[in-house]
Amino acid sequence: MKKILITGANGQLGADLMDMLSPFYAVKGYGRAQLDITKLDDTINIVRGMKPNIIINCGAYTNVDKAEQERDMAYRVNGLACRNLAVACLETKSQLIHISTDFVYDGKKEEPYIEFDKANPINIYGHSKLMGEEYIRQIYPRHFILRTSWLYGQYGNNFVKTMLKLAKENEILRVVDDQKGTPTYTKDLVRVIRLLMETEAYGTYHASNNGACTWFEFASQIFSLYQINKKILSVTTEELKRSARRPQNSVMRNYLLELDFGYHLDNWVDALKRFVKE
Repeated sequence: MKKILITGANGQLGADLMDMLSPFYAVKGYGRAQLDITKLDDTINIVRGMKPNIIINCGAYTNVDKAEQERDMAYRVNGLACRNLAVACLETKSQLIHISTDFVYDGKKEEPYIEFDKANPINIYGHSKLMGEEYIRQIYPRHFILRTSWLYGQYGNNFVKTMLKLAKENEILRVVDDQKGTPTYTKDLVRVIRLLMETEAYGTYHASNNGACTWFEFASQIFSLYQINKKILSVTTEELKRSARRPQNSVMRNYLLELDFGYHLDNWVDALKRFVKE
């Protein structure tokens, strides 16, 4: 039975990976308290001790606005930690699967981004995630880098849960309507990870649900499916005055999944309907 080590196992994607992979593999999950992947020696020692066949890195610094002030922490967790995992894999020859983001793009392209488009992040979070990708590419060839977007699931914090919470506390909600992307259900991303890890088709992949919407349209669909009758006001990014710049269009096409495997993820609305039912 293949051994899998999951970092960031307490987060929303890590928890779903634990649930969905444990029946088929020997899975060991580590939160930050058990494994601090920003420490090279600790990372090497744990990987050396377990000798996993596969490492899935879900550990990340994800607070986009706070990263502007805490750039050292963002670069340490999203950048140097990836170097540490890649170095650890050199000894054990483990397959390395790393979760990245749509925020490596600048948002200026009108069409959906494909994997061959140039990355050009416009905030510290995006820069730190790209730095992590580059470390992995330079150090260790047996890797999959999966860029995903707007993740939500039953565990952890996410936009769906935030909207449901705010709906209980407010009569009117203000939601951004000039940033376009694709909500992605964690369970659908797990299915892509499971597909890829049984192959040696290494490289960088997009892995988001299909279709596109703004945050306002996403919130509207959430309220519709949960039958919540609250007023949502559409606002601009400028009006919210956030610390970090956001790409206006971070929609990605899963081009390599289609080319390599003929694999298509569900439309984001269908995925959200499944999430609500489940």
